[in-house]
Amino acid sequence: METILLHPETEGQRIDAYLAQALEGITRAYAQRLLEQGLVLRCGKPLKKSDKTIPGVPVSVSLPEPEPLDVLPQDIPLSILYEDADVVVINKPRGMVVHPAPGHPDGTLVNALLYHCRDSLSGIGGTLRPGIVHRIDKETSGLLLVAKNDAAHLSLSAQLQDHSLSRVYLAVVRGNLREDTGTINAPIGRHPTHRKKMAVTETNSKPAVTHYEVLARFPGYTFIRCRLETGRTHQIRVHMAHIGHPLLGDTVYGEKRPVTGLSGQCLHAQTIRFSHPGTGAQMEFSCPLPADFQKILVKLKQNIKIK
Repeated sequence: METILLHPETEGQRIDAYLAQALEGITRAYAQRLLEQGLVLRCGKPLKKSDKTIPGVPVSVSLPEPEPLDVLPQDIPLSILYEDADVVVINKPRGMVVHPAPGHPDGTLVNALLYHCRDSLSGIGGTLRPGIVHRIDKETSGLLLVAKNDAAHLSLSAQLQDHSLSRVYLAVVRGNLREDTGTINAPIGRHPTHRKKMAVTETNSKPAVTHYEVLARFPGYTFIRCRLETGRTHQIRVHMAHIGHPLLGDTVYGEKRPVTGLSGQCLHAQTIRFSHPGTGAQMEFSCPLPADFQKILVKLKQNIKIK
């Protein structure tokens, strides 16, 4: 069992919510299980999930050994850009689910990682998300960073929290953005009526900041680069739809009609930059646009109508 110390900076936040935010690799439900098991202490006393944070007063979190996984390793090819004893950088194809969930019990990135890494994955993400530090949607392509041990996972989660881990995405949105650069600062939480969707809302939400810049303009569309300052679920998709420019192909937050030749939204995780959890060296990786995204850009440049 590994014990770590966290130092809250604000007062009055529920401790279970704080743990889920401070340790990006764990969910709020998992944080509540840690609290119920008496594994979260302040000044030597166990905390309850309803207890609140106190600025500067450390919280001790004991992480139990990972439970045996109820997920089968599968020999699924992976596009690995880099790997060492601490991390794996993967170029995830569009259409691959990251971790098992109802409707996707296998064939996921986690199934492939379990086969490739064997017993060398962080257990902080829980039984269904071993090594997963951050996620990208099923129909989003591009770079994903995976931790191969708990120390690496905690280091990378801390970098996510303090925004030193940089993630850059490329996207095509509908309409023409007025400004060449901009920042969307709008909190994101669960949609009040559609529970599988996210939304810009002040209710039960978390801060969310997306920076964007225009790379090219086409009639009715804009090609942009986005840099995430935070990492909320569906953040770019929700933020761009919020300002009236949903992603091309996004049938959840934009037009319901899918785009011919494109499965899902036109969104690609192009670049990731982080400090190596073992050596401290600055690491940066990029990957090219997938073929279907490139074909969309060719059509836009040739002023061919997108159907």
